[in-house]
Amino acid sequence: MTNSPYRVVLAGLGLAAFVALTLGSPTKGFAQLPPLIPRDTLFGNPEKVSPKLSPDGTRLAYVAPNAKNVLQVWVGTVGEDDAKPVTADEKRGIRQYGWAENSKVVLYLQDKDGDENWHIHGVDLASGKITDFTPGEKLQAQLTGSDPAFPDEILVSLNKRNPQLHDVYRLNVNTGELTLDTENPGDVLGFVPDAKFQIRAAQVSTPDGGTEIRIRDEATSSSPWKTWKKVGPDEILSFLGFNADGTGAFLMSSVGRDTAAVIEAPFGKGEAVPIGSSDEVDAGGVLMHPTKHIVQAVAFSPGRTYWSVIDPSVKGDFEGITKLADGDYSIIDRDSADKTWLVGFTSDRGPIRYFAWDRAAKKGTFLFTHQPKLEGLALAPMEPVTIKARDGLKLHAYLTLPVGLDPKNLPMVLFVHGGPWARDSWGYNPVAQWFANRGYACLMVNFRGSTGYGKTHLYAGNKQWGLKMHDDLIDSVKWAVDRGTVDPKKVAIYGGSYGGYAALAGVTITPEVFACAVDIVGPSNLKTLVQSIPPYWKPMRAVLDVRMGNIDDTKDDELITKASPLFMADKIVKPLLIGQGANDPRVKQAESEQIVSAIAKAGGKVTYVLYPDEGHGFRRPENSIDFNARAEMFLAQHLGGRFEPLVGDKVPGSTAVVRDVK
Repeated sequence: MTNSPYRVVLAGLGLAAFVALTLGSPTKGFAQLPPLIPRDTLFGNPEKVSPKLSPDGTRLAYVAPNAKNVLQVWVGTVGEDDAKPVTADEKRGIRQYGWAENSKVVLYLQDKDGDENWHIHGVDLASGKITDFTPGEKLQAQLTGSDPAFPDEILVSLNKRNPQLHDVYRLNVNTGELTLDTENPGDVLGFVPDAKFQIRAAQVSTPDGGTEIRIRDEATSSSPWKTWKKVGPDEILSFLGFNADGTGAFLMSSVGRDTAAVIEAPFGKGEAVPIGSSDEVDAGGVLMHPTKHIVQAVAFSPGRTYWSVIDPSVKGDFEGITKLADGDYSIIDRDSADKTWLVGFTSDRGPIRYFAWDRAAKKGTFLFTHQPKLEGLALAPMEPVTIKARDGLKLHAYLTLPVGLDPKNLPMVLFVHGGPWARDSWGYNPVAQWFANRGYACLMVNFRGSTGYGKTHLYAGNKQWGLKMHDDLIDSVKWAVDRGTVDPKKVAIYGGSYGGYAALAGVTITPEVFACAVDIVGPSNLKTLVQSIPPYWKPMRAVLDVRMGNIDDTKDDELITKASPLFMADKIVKPLLIGQGANDPRVKQAESEQIVSAIAKAGGKVTYVLYPDEGHGFRRPENSIDFNARAEMFLAQHLGGRFEPLVGDKVPGSTAVVRDVK
């Protein structure tokens, strides 16, 4: 439609003028950089990823693109070259899958164009038949559990009865029969089965934003739920699993300490037994035996990741696995007999490497890498660094510098993670490598409110959106400038979700710090963000009130308003690029639309890219590569780095629709 405000354009200048501007004299300083890594190598589909063993150990599944470059689940015989795709997704690709315990059915989750209304599908490997086990509109299904003793069943959480609440159903993977098992009383975030595959634990968000764990003696409607553990909003507490005899459970708990530790606590009398802890960071990955129901090892990631081995029977396995490859590793799967493990290694300068580990022989066999095209490329090292915030809080961060350049007076991209209750970690990061390859320093900061570094660090972010959380980012930029690494006039802020919010905050609260900003699915108004959360987020609303501010409490009105970039749109004078998925259930399209309109009303400038078939982030490679093409041209225009030109209006197959407010 010619009158539509949306049109397909190149970001910024016309291509000829843009090339002349950005590839002229500024590029002479980048002569020592290695060749450009194609965007398709960094952001295209992996060649093979996420291997999983069938429980009987005879077959290996993994995710890989088919002939149409759509990700599918492939299955083959272990030791043979006979793998073939068993799924037939036509557009979005499959990323979440697993085996039924009977080794006859492959299960996978898929939504529609990013709406996160996940359905559980099953592939009968004998017949090839694919069944949607959880059909219906606007339903969301989640996998809750499986057990080798019940090979033909899985537990599924489904908001079929009430869109705000997930009940637990038993699903027969052979017949598709779905039977209600446990009804949600109205406030449960998640349920956990015991060693007998019965739902006997529930985790609840309390009205004050704290956590309650309830236990029942038997999985029957006549057996009442009883409060077992209850903590306030200043503690970390989560249920990991029951012990073997059902007399207690394993927890992640910060009670009595700052960092969250793994403990085993009895349901009756007796003291909790410490399993694994660190005074520096929270416990991370926990390896639990699926049938013995014991904790075997706990991971910790202060900068790099290391494992603390708890179970002596696996000590030799961990010692041997450590020698297989460089990088940090995790145990990603095992067969029911516990004879073979699958191990994944991540490194900052190479693709993810997968191995099969023979426990009896103590020998590893290389399987594949997720992206062989990365092999041999001059990738940049990622350095863990520590930054002190203005109030003395220690911030763990990761700095990636361009290969071949003197690390002085560089342009930099501050890459802010989402969540914000998440964290950055060491390892292969395609975005960090992309920025470094284009000539930028890349700084990733675990600002206050990030997880993994104890409850003091986490809860220091409470009601600090746009305040101390933002100060941490500004302090990190100052740290990079003061050490001489970064040119203060050439700093961009870039991120998705909360990182997108941080980008908007950067060019409204502190526009003098940043040369430009890139926001991907970032909220612009905290009030409308919370008002439009998915219905099944209702049980965790109290947590949002504690950590962000209560939009229904007049005492927080000023806080919410001052933290919302929408009300400061007139201050956006620095170049801004926004990307949004039309089906995003978390940060609705309206969050981007309203700030774009406000910028236009204030006479400002912004380039807004909408993807009609995406949700909270861009999953189709055509769209991901398209937006990154626009982003790197945008960054090159305003920071002076390198870029791979976008040929034509958009990447073939992308659905990009662009509004250019000038």
